[in-house]
Amino acid sequence: MSHHVVIIGGGFGGLAAARALRRKDGIRVTLIDRQNYHLFQPLLYQVASGGLSPANIAYPLRTIFKKNKNIGVLLGDVIDFDLDGRCVILANGTGDEESLQNRVSYDSLIIASGAVNHYFGNDDWEKTAPGLKTIDDAKAIRRKIFLSFERAERETDEARRRALCTFVVVGAGATGVELAGAIREIAVHTLREEFRRIQPDNARVLLVEFADRVLPPYDEKLSGAAERSLRRMGVEVRTGAKVTALHEGCVEIEKGGASEIIETENVLWAAGIAASPLAGLLADKTGTKVARGGRFPVEPNLTIPGHPEVFAIGDMTYLMQENEKLVPGVAPAAMQQGEFAARVIEARVRGRKKEPAKFRYIDRGSMATIGRAAAVAEVGKLRFDGYPAWLAWLFLHVMMLVTFQNRILVLVQWAWNYLTWSRSARLITRDGRAGGE
Repeated sequence: MSHHVVIIGGGFGGLAAARALRRKDGIRVTLIDRQNYHLFQPLLYQVASGGLSPANIAYPLRTIFKKNKNIGVLLGDVIDFDLDGRCVILANGTGDEESLQNRVSYDSLIIASGAVNHYFGNDDWEKTAPGLKTIDDAKAIRRKIFLSFERAERETDEARRRALCTFVVVGAGATGVELAGAIREIAVHTLREEFRRIQPDNARVLLVEFADRVLPPYDEKLSGAAERSLRRMGVEVRTGAKVTALHEGCVEIEKGGASEIIETENVLWAAGIAASPLAGLLADKTGTKVARGGRFPVEPNLTIPGHPEVFAIGDMTYLMQENEKLVPGVAPAAMQQGEFAARVIEARVRGRKKEPAKFRYIDRGSMATIGRAAAVAEVGKLRFDGYPAWLAWLFLHVMMLVTFQNRILVLVQWAWNYLTWSRSARLITRDGRAGGE
């Protein structure tokens, strides 16, 4: 009888685990996700800014694994675990007793449910300041950006018009830096000469960061280079500042003990992430205390306490390595963890006396783009920025896309955008969806 592996989440970690287990004799895999596609999240900001359509950065999970007969895909939302009974419970019940299709049994379980936007105890801010974690988020932000310019064109009150053309991005990590740069490029280049009553290049873009520099995890010199690039583009950078209040039509920022109220209709959140709710559910089931951001502490081999058959990987987990460095919540780490969990499971199924005992993250570098021909990169001991870093960023992100089709679509769209400054996926519809979907 085959060993049944259930994987929750079709993101980078879950996809890597499933790929590592495909075509493995004696192993059957069920991949469960609430969406029917794998999403390349690092390029979500390009969807939010109209540079790419969702179809460019997402691909159906069933299509990815259609030739791998040992892998099945289920569309469903996991709401509970029966760890003792080795079952996961889905949210598509009939209302009476739990039916068999709502309880999926497993021999081994890999939980890779990712992360959600984190508002640091101010969850009511989400309505005013949308984050960027899903395609729906990206479409909502895109609608917000382009609709603001349209509303400003019709607005007769000058103060109101300025508020509509003011964009505040909270959080200067990679997502915040990329989003702020993209909005400024939209205002200066994409919308140039398209309006008659407003000048889009007068739009104000502010990037607010609590730390003392942008891109805090990066080398200080690269952070400085990124900030200089942003300022050259016309982005106002406020470091050492925090948002203290969010209201309809304004945001309050505090820096050095002084408060400032900025009138704006556009606040976008990129200040942090928290583990998915499944991490908290696991903590309740196992009596484990979660770490910062709700992340679930795992054993060195990525299993959860008391259940060696259950693995947790990716953004939802907390793991301190022997070098006293935390495994970061980034795509390469999740992919490496997915592959590691698959190796451990295969070793057990094959009855090998030795199995991988400790996960070790190999940091192959970090990159962030600021705008056209501007980026920063850390690869090993190399630190570089500008055009070379931008080319490296382009190449890496194209190669990380799941399918050859996605790579071609993105390359063609990027080439056209580069030559024309156009962002063709920016049609506004009533439900927030845009062209190319």
